[in-house]
Amino acid sequence: MSRIGITIGLAAVALGATAATADAFCGFYVNGSGAKLAADATQVVLMRQGTRTVLSMQNDYKGPLEDFAMVVPVPVVLKEGDVKTLPKQVLANIDSLGSPRLVEYWEQDPCPKPYDRQYDMAVPSSAPTMQKSASGMGRAREESVKIEAKFDVAEYKVLILSAKDSTGLETWLRQNNYKIPAGAEPLLRPYVEGGMKFFVAKVDPKKVQIVDGRASLSPIRFHYDSEEFSLPIRLGMANADGKQDLIVNILSDKRYEVANYRNVVIPTNFDVKDGVRTRFAEFYAALFDKTLEKNPGAVVTEYAWEAQPMAKCDPCPPQVPQDADMLTLGGDVIGGRLAQGYYTLTRLHARYGKGDMKDDLRFKEAGAITGGREHWQGKGLEYGATTSTQNFFQARYAIRHRWTGPIACKNPQRGIWGGPPNGGYQNTIAASKLAYAPRGQLQLASVIQRDLWELGVRKSSSAKPAPSGAKFATPPGGKAMGFGLGALAGLALLGLGGLAKRKK
Repeated sequence: MSRIGITIGLAAVALGATAATADAFCGFYVNGSGAKLAADATQVVLMRQGTRTVLSMQNDYKGPLEDFAMVVPVPVVLKEGDVKTLPKQVLANIDSLGSPRLVEYWEQDPCPKPYDRQYDMAVPSSAPTMQKSASGMGRAREESVKIEAKFDVAEYKVLILSAKDSTGLETWLRQNNYKIPAGAEPLLRPYVEGGMKFFVAKVDPKKVQIVDGRASLSPIRFHYDSEEFSLPIRLGMANADGKQDLIVNILSDKRYEVANYRNVVIPTNFDVKDGVRTRFAEFYAALFDKTLEKNPGAVVTEYAWEAQPMAKCDPCPPQVPQDADMLTLGGDVIGGRLAQGYYTLTRLHARYGKGDMKDDLRFKEAGAITGGREHWQGKGLEYGATTSTQNFFQARYAIRHRWTGPIACKNPQRGIWGGPPNGGYQNTIAASKLAYAPRGQLQLASVIQRDLWELGVRKSSSAKPAPSGAKFATPPGGKAMGFGLGALAGLALLGLGGLAKRKK
């Protein structure tokens, strides 16, 4: 599930076949024909500095293009220069960087040659891996809606509307022959009462490419200034069925978490069995679901890492952002070190059903945490998250292969982990499309190599006892989240409320 530096979640809605689960979307789609639309992939990235927020979003959907529109509450009247389209790969790179990852290690020869041992010690264990005008919209009643601006951006025909009452936007849409989902007006009301404007983007079918039956829309980006840093999610629940996954990726100079929900970190840094290699997304979905079962209603922190040019991760997934991506995602209007490629990426993940979330996501700055690295302590590999002066936390899991060759020395050095014996390179596996991963088929206890005392899960056999004082570490303060996609029928309302290795 690739998405915006702030990935958007999903919801399951039928278009022909109904998906068992999908990414959550924080709004509705509006379609003039009344046919159901399925948003199969929405990606969102937020860049935040001071009071300025840059939001990037990509939507892929199935359904008729005619009279399709997105409606997004925004705190200010956007001008043409505030809105632009982006390359899709930029969002995919951000999603990949923060994804849960699986690494593979081989125990090195316990009796190495002196040269090999000396070379091995020379590599620090903490060294990062290098790595226009809108037409055909009709007219609303003058007393209800005002068109503040209109312009074209790529395949989008954009209007900026203001409404005087909670029925104003609904009236405008109905006057223009849109089929509004039942229950939209109460969801719009707080945004209208708060003085929000409405970003309405129609699509020109002549400018849209169809790929595998889905309209492939250009990611769209806009920015605004507001004291409040939040992301609306309640709008997307009106037509949602089943569970939705929401993944939020935030780019800033600090780590963020949510201020109005409980925050937890995902259990990290434990070994798994070899079979997880081909079922990694399924394994992680089971781990994530168990974490929420233990911590109902929480938002889960999966990644918080400080990146800089040429040193973004350790280990790195197959694709990572380029330094120039930061300019594309908002560095050009924010400036400073973010524009130069220095940033902290926070990835927050929630999963919820209709009615579970009573409020939008409201973000706050959080202290730095570390965890999920190949750092060995007196009692073993570090686990959980601990407070720190820098952010180096990730969801990371390992497959380890013990040395099976001869041991022909008096003082063998065991437990030194590295690459394959043949000297080859082993790719890191990143978990993607988590909302679509099979659920209920993989038993977590059957694939873990130690007890997950954090969640109360014992491995199937030969359980390794928990270290003294071990517990599920939680970041200080509390709360975090992410964006997904949703197969939603009806109106698309995205509210932007004020808006290494062990060495001896």
